[in-house]
Amino acid sequence: MSHPAAAPLRWPHWLLVYLLGLGLVAGPAYPMYRHYDFSHSLDTRSYLSVARGEFKGVSLTRRYRPLVPALAAAVAWPIEQVYARIWPERPGSEWPLRLAFYVVNCLLLAGAGLVMFRTCQLCGATPLAAALALAAVFTSRWTVYTAGLPLVDSLYLLVFALAFYAVRANSAGAVVAVLLLALPAKESGLMLVPWLLWYGRHALRWPWQLAWLVLGGAAWLALRLWIDQQAGTPPEASVTNALGHLENLGYSLRRLFSVKGAGEIFSIFGFFSLALLAGLSSRAARQAWLPAVGWSGIGLLVIVAAHMLLSGDLGRMGYLAAPVFAVAFSLIVGRDSMFDWLRPNQPVHISE
Repeated sequence: MSHPAAAPLRWPHWLLVYLLGLGLVAGPAYPMYRHYDFSHSLDTRSYLSVARGEFKGVSLTRRYRPLVPALAAAVAWPIEQVYARIWPERPGSEWPLRLAFYVVNCLLLAGAGLVMFRTCQLCGATPLAAALALAAVFTSRWTVYTAGLPLVDSLYLLVFALAFYAVRANSAGAVVAVLLLALPAKESGLMLVPWLLWYGRHALRWPWQLAWLVLGGAAWLALRLWIDQQAGTPPEASVTNALGHLENLGYSLRRLFSVKGAGEIFSIFGFFSLALLAGLSSRAARQAWLPAVGWSGIGLLVIVAAHMLLSGDLGRMGYLAAPVFAVAFSLIVGRDSMFDWLRPNQPVHISE
């Protein structure tokens, strides 16, 4: 299904959309950052340790994801210096690092939102519909966790958003960014590589994709070996740990086909998911968005499903479907007759 080329955004437009995403994310996530009991979450404690450069004792699943923790550590240092000058009598704590994670995650999620907004436009959505899709994605309960806590999912969502954008925009730069960031963001990013090689081949030919993949993979392996040396862990332990995720399949499937699992899936995008029912109500309604999602979007959803089953965390990993959901939602609300009232009013011509 072909769409007229979306008008290029000038920098004030980019900034406005970015600030919209940042506003949708930062406010609701702030109470999570302020009031969350970190003693209840092994994930958050692990990433705080990685940010401090302490890899020993950190789960093998989490220690190889240092990019967001490193950014948070860099942001935390000036925060801590200013804090020490203003209140030198107060004892130090982890709050500068936790605040830095909140800042970094909000900025990364807003960037992912900007990419999703542009992808919606490239698929034929109006700016208003794309903005509503952004709101539908960022009012998810998982946005609050991703932005407010010391986690690394914000970068991984950005990687998925860039991957879908790369295919829709035929952007070689976005393909390169995904090939360089996917593995250090999360090792399961390896599942994106075959998908990108096939659907991204028009944006960047295979020889160049493979060259960037080798470069990114070599840097990733070097980083893993360095972390293993710091932690005193044999390299083969990470392979055993990765294979151990297969044990989650049975648990995930049982949970998926249960009432609780269905509720968890619905809670990813909440009541905004009901828009999909309108989009499936007739053949004409389906034609408004299914061709735009295409086989590449379906393939990306299959990769998200694999993440859900292997991790056992259905809702949190299901949130990675946000780029595809945003495109579908924006086209449904922008074109379905049920949502005519969202379209701009036509000017009224009065004859003299």
